[in-house]
Amino acid sequence: MKQILVPTDFSNAAENAINFALQSAKILPAEVTLVHSFEVNDSAYADYVGVNREFNRSMITDAKEKLDAIKKRIENTDGIVVKTFVSTENLIDTVINFRNENKVDLVVMGTLGASGLKEKLWGSRTSAVIGKTAVPVMVIPNEYKWKKPEKMLLATNQFEEEAKNLNFLFELAGLYMASMQVAVFTDEDDDKTQVFLDNQKRIADYETFLKANYKEDTLSSAHLSGESFNETLQSFIKENDIDILVMITYQSSFWSRLFNPSKTKRMSYHTTIPLLAIPVNKNGTK
Repeated sequence: MKQILVPTDFSNAAENAINFALQSAKILPAEVTLVHSFEVNDSAYADYVGVNREFNRSMITDAKEKLDAIKKRIENTDGIVVKTFVSTENLIDTVINFRNENKVDLVVMGTLGASGLKEKLWGSRTSAVIGKTAVPVMVIPNEYKWKKPEKMLLATNQFEEEAKNLNFLFELAGLYMASMQVAVFTDEDDDKTQVFLDNQKRIADYETFLKANYKEDTLSSAHLSGESFNETLQSFIKENDIDILVMITYQSSFWSRLFNPSKTKRMSYHTTIPLLAIPVNKNGTK
């Protein structure tokens, strides 16, 4: 864990994400880079009369001043040297390009959450980044208050065994000195009895596999069932004092995303604790 990238729009949610990154950087340890991104207005006519150039120049100057102020505050209060930069690309391209040019291990972003039509139609910039980059994304809820992670939960229905999907997770847990739990969910309404029985057996076998391969003797597993994935998982998190929820995201087709929205993205709107989304491609590699 060497480099943490924190996009910020200077909101309270982003400030919360910055604090999580800073506190984590002290433990891991890691360098922190703050980035503000916005797409420039590229109207040819406006450029001709000089409106866009002046507006974009003002936006860039303002963003740099705000980032410099945050940087100085951090260095004075936390004693951590951070890097900053301003991007004139959209957020996803900014993260991808920065990752290609620099070694980025983790992106930390804040979220306000959403509900109802807002969740379905607009989503959020944080949700958009999940699954679009090859970098793990840590989603920090706006109301979350920092505490050193002591318990991490991997929620899975894929029972991932590929080392490239799991190494980052167990390395991070080791750096935090946090215990690991793993859980699978069975839908009481949609899944048949055989699915329930299969999940019951597979989660026990999966616990054995993880203990053997990652030397996690204290790792435990749970088989969750209910009518709602989100509500059942949230209840388990609260009852067991989980500090970080982990989900592994898979690329899917447009139609699959339309009719079966990503559980990870949906969870990013509702989680009350940090959510670590680890992306993999169709071949199972990060």
